[in-house]
Amino acid sequence: METTLSSYLYSRKVFRAAVGTMFFMAGLCFASWASRIATIQQNLGLSDAALGGVLFALPVGLMCSLPFSGWIITKIGSRKLLISAITLYSLALVTLGLAQNTFQLIICLLVFGFTSNAVNISVNTQAVAVEKAYKKPILASFHGLWSLAGFTGAGIGTIMIANHVIPPYHFSIVLSIILIVTIITSKYLKDDKVADAGPVFVMPDNSLIKLGIIAFCSMICEGAMFDWSVIYFKKVVLAPVALVGLGYTAFMFTMATGRFIADSFAHRFGLKRTLQVSGLLTATGLTIAVLFPQLYTALLGFLLVGFGVSSVVPLVYSAAGKSKTMAPGVAIAAVSTISFMGFLIGPPVIGFIAGLATLKASFILIAAMGLSVFVLSTKAKI
Repeated sequence: METTLSSYLYSRKVFRAAVGTMFFMAGLCFASWASRIATIQQNLGLSDAALGGVLFALPVGLMCSLPFSGWIITKIGSRKLLISAITLYSLALVTLGLAQNTFQLIICLLVFGFTSNAVNISVNTQAVAVEKAYKKPILASFHGLWSLAGFTGAGIGTIMIANHVIPPYHFSIVLSIILIVTIITSKYLKDDKVADAGPVFVMPDNSLIKLGIIAFCSMICEGAMFDWSVIYFKKVVLAPVALVGLGYTAFMFTMATGRFIADSFAHRFGLKRTLQVSGLLTATGLTIAVLFPQLYTALLGFLLVGFGVSSVVPLVYSAAGKSKTMAPGVAIAAVSTISFMGFLIGPPVIGFIAGLATLKASFILIAAMGLSVFVLSTKAKI
């Protein structure tokens, strides 16, 4: 009996470690792209408005992926989908660095967005299974690993930029790492293929839609920080070339840190209060960065934004998993779909606003989204 229990606990820990590793690989892949957007923009001679238009290819790819991912996961399960999707995701990353013109970049971003959503759905489905095994909220820790990977990817990107390493070489190194880790980790993931998983997409109820909208607003901020923070430090803060990635790195550091303490903070102060504080931190940080666009003040602002957005998405996902009207996996997938659209729609909208006005003006919109998180969480019955 004791041996059986020990074996179960060990397998549960291995399963959690495997899923956490895949979250890290997914975050590293996206952060590698985000850290080199300014380089690719410069190489292709894109204006801010043109870049905003190009970035719309990401949410288009995501939307195209939704029916496919929902269908294929019922056929092969989340394990096989995750292995296939993370492989294609990292390959698509390399093509982004190889794009020679705007058309090629758009096509590559479509594929990148398509595969990113497949990874997002499958890895979160695996995480739900881990949470069920532990019988306690642990989604925030997985998202913390994704953020930690983002911080790592930002740091690597900063080093690559400082040493003039071109994106194709940078992205090829990341591809090699992801492929090796996936091969090692894949056998420890859960094979959850089922004969009939129900409909491809289920419309969430009102409570889940409200949670999704809160996460949507926060992820607009998060997505904008990923894609525009380096450019903001380059064009508005006028940071030295070697330091243009510093704001992005600082943002990723505090976001990763915040996600590792999110569960305990929410347990002590409650979900509503945690979301309110998160929204205020986001809005305050962005306001500081806009009003005082100098290196140290902008850096402080980005640090606050990282803390602000850190807990919103994992806590919303955890709350969705406790839905009384839908199965946990279905509820999280529905809320994830709503929120992830904000993550991908935000950056191109920022680009259009920057083209019509200024990049500083576009960051005011992000601050408004942070304030919306505060308002919506105050009114929501959570």
